[in-house]
Amino acid sequence: MVDAIMPALFIGHGNPMNAIEDNEFSRLWKEAARQIPKPKAILCISAHWETQGTQVTAMEAPRTIHDFYGFPRPLFEKQYPTPGSPELATKIVELVGESKVLPDHSWGLDHGTWSVLCRMYPEALVPVVQLSLDRTQEAAGHYSLGQQLRQLRQEGVLIIGSGNIVHNLRMVVWEDTAYDWAVEYDAKVARWILQHDHDPIIHYEKQGRAAMLSVNSAEHYLPLLYVLGVGGMDEPISFFADKLWGGSLSMRCVRIG
Repeated sequence: MVDAIMPALFIGHGNPMNAIEDNEFSRLWKEAARQIPKPKAILCISAHWETQGTQVTAMEAPRTIHDFYGFPRPLFEKQYPTPGSPELATKIVELVGESKVLPDHSWGLDHGTWSVLCRMYPEALVPVVQLSLDRTQEAAGHYSLGQQLRQLRQEGVLIIGSGNIVHNLRMVVWEDTAYDWAVEYDAKVARWILQHDHDPIIHYEKQGRAAMLSVNSAEHYLPLLYVLGVGGMDEPISFFADKLWGGSLSMRCVRIG
């Protein structure tokens, strides 16, 4: 047991090249890690692992998954050889019930996890497990599962959601700009987060055109719901990145606690 509850983070991860480029985002992630206690272990919910039912990695040494294409060779050569934590995986299964979460021994760490953690914890010494996104669940189900994981924060586990609040690759442009609708929805979500008003975030499909363009497919949005779920209504909230890039990507990062 640790003396204080561990913060929880949502990271807008964006371009996989952030794993190897020194830029404003990778520097902000690194600084965020410096400002919190060293975690006993890390649980990451990544946008890039969707399954039938929820699974959690339970191997001793998770592999580095290069789940992308068309990028320079140095990115494909990047490895993040951090240990896994079968103990934490077992704890998660016990915490929420074996009928809800099953251990996995084949996946590993995809770029939603390692591209962020290699900047935050480059020594790759903190054990990491990854939780999948159950594609059969409604958004409220993901939020509820996050609530059931809240106890882990009291045991030194850093919970990270890795995705993007606004993520529409169909409309991305490779320049430093943002569409009006992306700015609008990102600002609305930020305001709701600060107000601890989670219902409109969960029910994004009711929030109009800007929301539907921003959450073009929900897998990058859902990790935010886990982080909101593990947070307490009286905890401080801050943003350590809030830029929109590429027209339709929000790099906003959230710290709870």
